[in-house]
Amino acid sequence: MSISRRNARRSVRILGLASASAALVLGVSGQALACNISEFSAEAVCTGEKGQIVVKDVDPSGQKATVTVFLENNGADEKKIGEQVVTGSKQGATIVFDEDWAPGAVYRVSVNVPRFINNKDIEPNLTAPATACKKEESPSPKPPAAESPKPTPSASAPAEESASPSASASESSAAAPASEAPSNAPSAAIGDSNLAETGANSNTGLIAGVAGALVVVGGGAVYFGMRRRGAKSGS
Repeated sequence: MSISRRNARRSVRILGLASASAALVLGVSGQALACNISEFSAEAVCTGEKGQIVVKDVDPSGQKATVTVFLENNGADEKKIGEQVVTGSKQGATIVFDEDWAPGAVYRVSVNVPRFINNKDIEPNLTAPATACKKEESPSPKPPAAESPKPTPSASAPAEESASPSASASESSAAAPASEAPSNAPSAAIGDSNLAETGANSNTGLIAGVAGALVVVGGGAVYFGMRRRGAKSGS
């Protein structure tokens, strides 16, 4: 065998080993890029008043991954929120799950990439923010209770009220003569006696005149009687 053939075979072997090493390195590096769970992340966000869970994949190898989201309750799956497929990219690819999450709710996000990631969870579990997306409306203050309308006094009410004092006044005035009658009767008698004593009465003068005339007549009769007796005794 010539020296040239030996050198040729040796060169082929060296190239074969180099190619195998390069393929092994590329395969290992590609496998390392696709199987890292740290390339996935999850976040609970708000879009307006709606809650959402957003999962982001920054796998530069472009592998298709199946992402499943579960709502947790005391460390166990309570319900499945949804499942979607995402194709990773170096810039980052996102998928969105509509979920009106409650403040502080906990979610488990599982990722499956065939031959690379076998249903691994993003750690730690996703915890929703402490503030809900939809703000609770504060109860509106109750309007003050309507006051019942006060009764408007009718026009007749004052008239009745004003009439009652006059009626009572008329009653008192009507009752006054009755109450004064007994007191006035004795006073009238006293007045008559006073007038009789003082001679102010018209009958008193007449009586006095008649009495005076009777006194004069009586005196004349006595005088003439005495003269007659004297005459008789003288004869």
